[in-house]
Amino acid sequence: MHTYLIGGGWDERGAEAVYGPFLEAAGQRAESRRAAGDAAVVGCLLVDEGDGVAQFARYEAALRKVADCAPVPLLVPLGERFDIGALARVDALLVCGGLTPAYQDALAELLGRLPRVLAERGIPYAGFSAGAVVAARRAVVGGWLAGGVPVCSEDAGEDLDEIEVREGLGLVPFGVDVHAAQWGTLPRLIAAVADGRLSHGVAIDENTLLTVDGRTARVSGLGRVHAVRPGTSGGTGTGTRTGGDVLVRSYAAGESFAAG
Repeated sequence: MHTYLIGGGWDERGAEAVYGPFLEAAGQRAESRRAAGDAAVVGCLLVDEGDGVAQFARYEAALRKVADCAPVPLLVPLGERFDIGALARVDALLVCGGLTPAYQDALAELLGRLPRVLAERGIPYAGFSAGAVVAARRAVVGGWLAGGVPVCSEDAGEDLDEIEVREGLGLVPFGVDVHAAQWGTLPRLIAAVADGRLSHGVAIDENTLLTVDGRTARVSGLGRVHAVRPGTSGGTGTGTRTGGDVLVRSYAAGESFAAG
């Protein structure tokens, strides 16, 4: 199965490239299970901070502009956990954006189970912003300081100070950061790889999609994806080092690289 990681952003010029492959997979799943012509049901998982209905409407409009589909809201009140039973009625799952630590918390009891259910039922997964971050095995949920030193804007800290890495869903083998060019989050990912908390990672620009098929990651959309790996003295993924050099390479739409 493919996993679709979206770096955030609402530029309509990139909507087809960003959502199209995911919605095509959703349509194929719907056709295999129901009568031809039935619209794919896309579950939109949103942590509801009080404006969940309005936020869902925004995603619904974006998805419907790209393909004939039937988005449905899967709202999780802030501080509560997602009920995996809601997946029984969907053909695809889009985990949306918002406060990233809250999304990790909402899915914390399903970190091992959700990927298995998606695979068993053939349900494609897309993550938008926070949803892309938590798809990782080790999720960079926020923070703007590395050992007390600023590495990105405090506004991008997700209500956290020090960079925090938590357990993620493990749908992709690398760490993920988002809004890379727009929020300046690439240095945060670099810091997490340099100190060994991530074996490697990607930072995705807004209006950009990274499609991961297990072995290969492919870029599409309006921006770039920045892959960060340890250098010659780089991290081991153990979190035991205090620093090290890294290698950064940026990939444009149409380019691909090894996911592992």
